[in-house]
Amino acid sequence: MNPKFIAGPCVIESAELLDAVAERLVAINRRLGTEIVFKASFDKANRTSIASFRGPGIDRGLRMLADVRAKWGLKLLTDIHEAWQAAPVGEVVDVIQIPAFLCRQTDLLVAAAKTGRTVNVKKAQFLSGEDMRYPYEKAVEAGAREVWLTERGNIYGYNNLVVDFRNIPDMLRIASTVVMDCTHSVQRPGAAGGKTGGNREFVPSMALAARAFGANGYFFEVHPDPDRALSDGPNMLRLDDLENLIKKLIQ
Repeated sequence: MNPKFIAGPCVIESAELLDAVAERLVAINRRLGTEIVFKASFDKANRTSIASFRGPGIDRGLRMLADVRAKWGLKLLTDIHEAWQAAPVGEVVDVIQIPAFLCRQTDLLVAAAKTGRTVNVKKAQFLSGEDMRYPYEKAVEAGAREVWLTERGNIYGYNNLVVDFRNIPDMLRIASTVVMDCTHSVQRPGAAGGKTGGNREFVPSMALAARAFGANGYFFEVHPDPDRALSDGPNMLRLDDLENLIKKLIQ
C-alpha cells in the first residue's frame, strides 16, 4: 500500500500557479498510482514580517481551492488558524490541518474534528512526539474519524530546526498515520532578513530518513520556481523534482 502524499504550494499565489501544480500532481498520480492530496494555504497567519504576503483570504481562497477540485479531481488540504474557520473550510477540503504552533489550541482542534473531515495535526516545534498524544486525544474525543500526526522538527532558537526521527515511531504508537513534513523541517526560521530561510537541498534526505523510521506519509511544499515563491521559497522543493523523489519513496 502506497504511503500518503501531500504536495502543493505554500500559499495560494494565483489561479495559474494552482493549475500548474495540480496538473503535474494529476500526471504523477496517473503514472505512479499515488493519490497526492493537494495542499495550499488561503492565509499564512504566522509569517515572519507584517509586510510578508499572506494569501487571498478565506473567501476567495476557498473558491480557488474548490476550482482545483472541480477541474482536476484532486483531494484537498488546507490549514486553519481560528476555530470559526473550520466549518466553511470543512465544506471544501478533505483534510483540515492544524498548524504546529497551534496544536495545543483545544477550541481549534475540536472545531476541526466536528467537521467530519480528516484532521492533520502538525507537531509543535516545542513538543516531543510523545506529547502529541494529547492533541490527538482532543481531536478524537471531539469526534474526528481520522487524525494524522505530522513531524516538522524542533526549534531551539538561533534560526534553526533539528529533527529527531525517533518522534516518528513515538507518534506511530499514538496514530496510525504519521506524516513527515520534509520541507518545513529544513526551514531556517527568520534567518533571511525578515523572512524565513531554508536548505531545500536536504529535503530528499529528510524524506528517506523518515521512511527508515517508519513514516507512512510525506508532506512537500512545491513550486515551479521556488526562488520566486511568495512564501517559504528557500525550503520548498522544485516541482520538477517531486516525481523522482516519490518514486524512491514507493520503491
